[in-house]
Amino acid sequence: MESCVRKIHFCYGHRVMNHESKCATLHGHNGIIWVHATPVKNLDNLGRVIDFSVLKEKVGGWVDQYWDHTMILFKDDQKTIELVDQAPAFKKTFVLPTNPTAENLSAYLLWEVCPKVLKNSGVIVHKITFFETENCYTEEIADPSDPKLRKLYGL
Repeated sequence: MESCVRKIHFCYGHRVMNHESKCATLHGHNGIIWVHATPVKNLDNLGRVIDFSVLKEKVGGWVDQYWDHTMILFKDDQKTIELVDQAPAFKKTFVLPTNPTAENLSAYLLWEVCPKVLKNSGVIVHKITFFETENCYTEEIADPSDPKLRKLYGL
């Protein structure tokens, strides 16, 4: 299976609601995402999965618009959302349906964001590698032939 990978860097803040240690406190990270894409059918007429700049524009553009330099908080963390929303900010708080762990952020990108921004692009994102720090990362992996994933891409 051919695959191409694009690196996306962004800065964000979060807190993990009900965490048993220091991650229960608001804090920030320099996150790095590796977006792994595979062609729906074949390589394009130039022999590529997709031009790297398309992954940067579509996935990186979404990350820049919604996650870069903002707070990502769990929808049930209402007190923190209200507190953060009182602070001056360039962007709104991003409210995630799940706790903003690296695992959940990876899954959100793979199953929610990538299918929307890359629909009809000729590729499927089958893996997200998410570095929360340079020492800690998660991976969310899907089989590109999975009917559930293909349906999200309109296939």
